[in-house]
Amino acid sequence: MSEMASPRARDLVVGFAARGKYHFTSSEFRTELGVSAAAANQALWRLANRGEVASPGRGFYVIVPPEYRALGCLPPDQFIPALMERRGASYYVGLLSAAQYHGAAHHCPQEFQVMVEKRRRPIRCGAVRVSFIARAGLAGVPLRTFNTPRGAVLASTVEATAIDLVGYMARGGGVDRVAGMLMELSERMDPALLAEAARSATVLWAQRLGFLLEFVGAGDRCGPLKDHVRRSARNYTKLVPSAPGDGAVRSPDWRLLANTRIEPEA
Repeated sequence: MSEMASPRARDLVVGFAARGKYHFTSSEFRTELGVSAAAANQALWRLANRGEVASPGRGFYVIVPPEYRALGCLPPDQFIPALMERRGASYYVGLLSAAQYHGAAHHCPQEFQVMVEKRRRPIRCGAVRVSFIARAGLAGVPLRTFNTPRGAVLASTVEATAIDLVGYMARGGGVDRVAGMLMELSERMDPALLAEAARSATVLWAQRLGFLLEFVGAGDRCGPLKDHVRRSARNYTKLVPSAPGDGAVRSPDWRLLANTRIEPEA
């Protein structure tokens, strides 16, 4: 049975793709093929060896079109929505990956960054790398939809991306890289929406973001955000939490200790 399953399996995968179905589970595959679990697994193994399918998650497969064979997988934004739906998990594309959608294209991340409610193991599928970052208050983060060749993917808005970048500064490449991205992204930010996005996170992030935006010359985007900080911030916070605060310059407007030298990366 396993010897006969291979051409039938290829026909099935071709049929899936013809219908625009580029994601499937091993159980769907077995049912459609009408063979035993062992025969289905053998057929999938052969298809994977030829680079025609790949598995970025347990029991979850993607069809790899010829243009992505060198990648060894579908691009992550073309399968993450389907994978997360299958897992019943909320998500959004964030940080450096979201910044690319909003125009910071030359800050290319080495991994696709996905925000989730709780930590998950990273994905390695061919040359594709996906990291999952736990984010408190996920449900309150403003999102927008971006279209891909295989459907739509959710990503943080430009304002929410800015908030996350200062909240996960190390994941964003450090303060200099984050400052450079904020310089690019600020042109697309709406001041009112920026303050709204800040409410999805601790006010400490808003303090850091406001200071950095003013530093890179985008203070005109900060009015409502500054009002939010004045109402909500109780204490001074450090710009870089892991660095010492001794001798840091104080910013009364943002109740912030500027405890590092900033050189924005263009």
